[in-house]
Amino acid sequence: MWEERIPEALRRAGRSDFYRGRLGDGLPGGLAGLEGLPLTTKDDLRASYPFGMVAVPRRALVSYHESSGTSEGAPTASFHTEADWAEMLDRFGRNTVGLADTDTVLVRVPYAMVTIAHQVHAAARAAGALVVPADARSTAMPLPRVLRLLRDLRVTVAAALPTEPLLWAACARLAGESPRAHAPGLRALLSAGEPLSPARRRRIEELWGCAVHLSYGNSECGANLGGECPEGDLHLWADRYLPEVLDPATGTASFEGRGRLVLTTLFREAMPLVRYDTGDLVELSYGGCPCGWALPRVRVAGRWDHGVSLRGRRERVFASDVEEAVFSLPSELGVLFWRAVEDEGVLRVRVEAGDGAAGEVSAALAGEVERVLGVGPEVEVVPAGTLVPLEELTRRSFTAKPRYLSPAGASAGTGAMYQGPAPEAVARGSEPEPHTARA
Repeated sequence: MWEERIPEALRRAGRSDFYRGRLGDGLPGGLAGLEGLPLTTKDDLRASYPFGMVAVPRRALVSYHESSGTSEGAPTASFHTEADWAEMLDRFGRNTVGLADTDTVLVRVPYAMVTIAHQVHAAARAAGALVVPADARSTAMPLPRVLRLLRDLRVTVAAALPTEPLLWAACARLAGESPRAHAPGLRALLSAGEPLSPARRRRIEELWGCAVHLSYGNSECGANLGGECPEGDLHLWADRYLPEVLDPATGTASFEGRGRLVLTTLFREAMPLVRYDTGDLVELSYGGCPCGWALPRVRVAGRWDHGVSLRGRRERVFASDVEEAVFSLPSELGVLFWRAVEDEGVLRVRVEAGDGAAGEVSAALAGEVERVLGVGPEVEVVPAGTLVPLEELTRRSFTAKPRYLSPAGASAGTGAMYQGPAPEAVARGSEPEPHTARA
C-alpha cells in the first residue's frame, strides 16, 4: 500500500510553498525516492508559519490548531480540511473504548488549539452520547468541580492526560474521600497527551476502578497516530502514515526498531508532511500481536530531547522510565506525585509522601529506580503539597502540562511539577525536614 500511496502523497505535498521549493517539479516516486528526501523538522514548520506548509486553497481550510508547546520553542501550526477531519475521526473511532448512546463522556483535555478534545467531542456526539466539555485549560473548571461532575452526572467515560486522574484522586483525598466515591459510573478513561508507563496505568485503574485506554498522537501530523487493539497493545496507524525509525546515533532510517519516529502522511490534504521527524523516541515492531493486526506495535518512551544521560547507563533515561519505578511502589504508600532532575550524571528524585511513610518510601523508591534503570538515584521525600501545592488542588485547573524529568539548570525550576506561571507559594510555617536516601 505504501508504494501505491507515496507518489500521490508527494504530489500533494508539492503543492505547498515549502515542499515546492524542496521537492521541485520532478518528485521522486516510490519508497526508493522517499529515502533520499531530507527530513522535515519542527524548525521547518516554525519557519514556514503560518501558511508555508499549506497545500490547498485557503477556502478549503476549516480549522487551525497549534501544538501544546511541550517541546522547546514556539508551538507549531496545523491546518485541516473537512476530508482531513473525516479521516481523523475515522482513525479515532478505532479506539477500544466503544462509545455508545448510553455513555456520558467528560472531555477533560484542552479545547484551545489542540485537536484531541474536538475529536472526543465529535466522536461522542456521533455515538449519541452525552458530552460534558470540562476543558482542562479553563480557570472555570477547578478540580472540585470536575469531581462533582463525575459524581453527579455519573460519567461513564473520561478523556484526560494521565496526570489528571492523579490530581482528581489527590483532590478527593484532601477532602477525606475515596476517588471511587466520585465516579460511581466510570467504566473507562481515555489517556492521551503524555507517555504512560504500565505501572502508572495500573495505579490509575486501581484508584478509579476502571479500564485505561491509550491514544498516541501529535498535532503536526494530524493528531491521532495510534491506538490500542483488543489485546491491549498500542499500534501505529501505518495504513494512514508511512513510519520510519531514525537512529539518533547514525542518522540512518529503517522501518522498525528503536529510534526517533519519522512519519509521512499518506492521506492528509491541508498540510501533508514528508519524512517529518516527530522527535518521539519509540520502539516499532511488526508481527507477533495476538490480535492479528498487520499494523506495527509501538512503544513510546517520550520526547528524545527530554531524555537525560546518567553515569553508569549507556542509554538515555526518560520520564516514563522513572515513572515505572515510582508507580511500582505499593499503593498503600499513597505516592502520586514526583519530580526528577539529572545533576552531573546523577538522578535526583523528589517524591511526595506522608511523614510516617518517608523512610519506607525513600528506601523502596531507591530500590525500584535501581531495578528499572540499573543505576542508583538520590531520593528526597518531601511533604504533601511540595510538588503540587495543596491549595491549588481546590482552587484551580492546572493550565500547563507537568514536567517530570529535566536536566539540571534553568529548566529544573523550583522542582515543582508545573513549570508554567508559578502559583503563590503555600505558607507552611514550620515544615519538617525532607527525608533523603541514596541507593
